[in-house]
Amino acid sequence: MTVAHTWKRRPLRDACLFLALLVFAGSLTASPQESPDALPAARTLIQEGKLDEAIARLEAIAKTEPGRPGLARELGVAYYRKGEHARAIPHLQRALEENPSDPEVTQLLGLSYHFTGRMADAIPLLEKVRSWMPSANVNADYVLGLSYIQVKDFERARRAFASMYGVPPDSAAAHLFLARMLLRQEFDPVAEENALKAASLDPRLPGAHFLLGELYVFKSRIPEAIAEFEKELAINPAQAATYYKLADAYTRIQKWDEAQRLLQNSIWLDSTASGPFILLGKVLMKKQEHQLALRTLQRAIQMDPNNFVAHHWLGQALRAVGRNEEAERELRLAQELQSVQSSGR
Repeated sequence: MTVAHTWKRRPLRDACLFLALLVFAGSLTASPQESPDALPAARTLIQEGKLDEAIARLEAIAKTEPGRPGLARELGVAYYRKGEHARAIPHLQRALEENPSDPEVTQLLGLSYHFTGRMADAIPLLEKVRSWMPSANVNADYVLGLSYIQVKDFERARRAFASMYGVPPDSAAAHLFLARMLLRQEFDPVAEENALKAASLDPRLPGAHFLLGELYVFKSRIPEAIAEFEKELAINPAQAATYYKLADAYTRIQKWDEAQRLLQNSIWLDSTASGPFILLGKVLMKKQEHQLALRTLQRAIQMDPNNFVAHHWLGQALRAVGRNEEAERELRLAQELQSVQSSGR
């Protein structure tokens, strides 16, 4: 069982993206001028979060007055907020035909296309929304950048992320930001290419060698990973995460003493992260230092009670010191937590 957390793969609709899109969806507040047919009661229900009730009322109206002005807009907004983006799209399309200058409908339709994987359709609408914000909107840049990645327009993706972080589009930092986003979307070869470009443009840029080290660990290119993490430490020797990742690389080649030394360095710099404690517990178990491993893993679980890896190694440590009943409880708990995590509950 592995302990290292190089990075977690995430599908396109990951938590970070979902949060950003929710924020982005609220970034424009303009709405069309209300009329007697603006369906105020349904809008109130939507604003109150009573989406099922709102949709039921709107669908009832649609059966008798399918062309009622404003109906498509309210249905599209309600379905979008409910997370049913495919069902929102036809209503939002009709609403945009009714009022092509409606910023909220333009925005939500672009986001609905994005959520349903229709990036080529999403990009023009999201670009239009962004053009309405001369000072640039961070969330607009983020969503646009991800859309560009999915259509493999990496040049425009880099420019979007550069705008998002306020750096020149051809700078080392811009390539590094793009590399990080590409890793999240599982474009590993292009991520490596951009991280290498960042490091070549600015060999002292913090983070570039760290990202390459993470990538090489994931690819089991351990000597290369170690070399990159060591370069990162030469640039920033006070970064706790780098000692932790370098220690993980050493565990892959079973160099337990080196790993222990690096993990202790990481913990002395930052004692708030559970990962180094968990990995240190594993290292101590490999070195047969069971009592010390036991105390280390107990500390890790105090910090991160739902970490199944920590419970697994604690169970192993308890078993090693003869506390078999407690060991079995911990191992069962580890399996339960892993099952919950795997199922996404």
